[in-house]
Amino acid sequence: MTTLFKIVFEGSPLPGVDLETAKANLAQLFKSDSLAVEKLFTGRKVALKRNLAPDAAQKYLAALHQAGVDARLEEEAQVELSLEKVEPVEQPFSPYAPPQSEVAPPVAIYGPLKVMTVQGRIGRVRYLGWSMALTLGACAAMFVCLALAAVSKPLAIGLGAIAVAAFITMNVQISVQRLHDAGWTGWMWLLNLVPFVGSVFPFVVMAVPGNPGVNQYGPPAPPNSTAVKVLAWLWVAFLALVFIAGLLGGFASVARHSQAI
Repeated sequence: MTTLFKIVFEGSPLPGVDLETAKANLAQLFKSDSLAVEKLFTGRKVALKRNLAPDAAQKYLAALHQAGVDARLEEEAQVELSLEKVEPVEQPFSPYAPPQSEVAPPVAIYGPLKVMTVQGRIGRVRYLGWSMALTLGACAAMFVCLALAAVSKPLAIGLGAIAVAAFITMNVQISVQRLHDAGWTGWMWLLNLVPFVGSVFPFVVMAVPGNPGVNQYGPPAPPNSTAVKVLAWLWVAFLALVFIAGLLGGFASVARHSQAI
């Protein structure tokens, strides 16, 4: 008789995996809603799948571990059938149906985008796109302040101070999320305040690749939209123009200095 197995879960993620990330991954894996998955994280022992052959049990277990769920295998109790008395075997309640697709291949899981927070992750392209949008917003705020200055300088100064504070806050937030995407702590943003290092570190943040899967800060961000890609390319073009303008200004300054000598 072939030994069958069941997959047991007691509501705990694997070490180093955030609980909310494990819940989101499990919901994605079983194509279920978050409310149904939430019922599994009560600390009670639950059989996610029963009567599995050894090979199938190992595939299910590998998929669950990849999703960050701390599950394990247990042997099913052997049931001897008798023609004189057959008793039904009670199946444990499961709030969702079994997976409808093969569970062995990796499952692409994405986290929700979070705005106005240092939680979560964003990739390189989204970081560039959001930086461009933030710059455009700062330019619009500057024009509004200049227009208000003709009417009321105190009002223009107050609005300008609010705009600067908002710009700095949002810039820190998206930078921290970009650092999280690479698996780095958000406190590394403080390197921007270090002399010389602060002039190089922003380019490191733009260029460093993100972790392809779930890390300690959650799953990766969803795929980039067309608008994000367009804004990202505009930001690259803007940085290139600033760099070229800086070089030309430097050459012009050297030329004037040479003529003066």
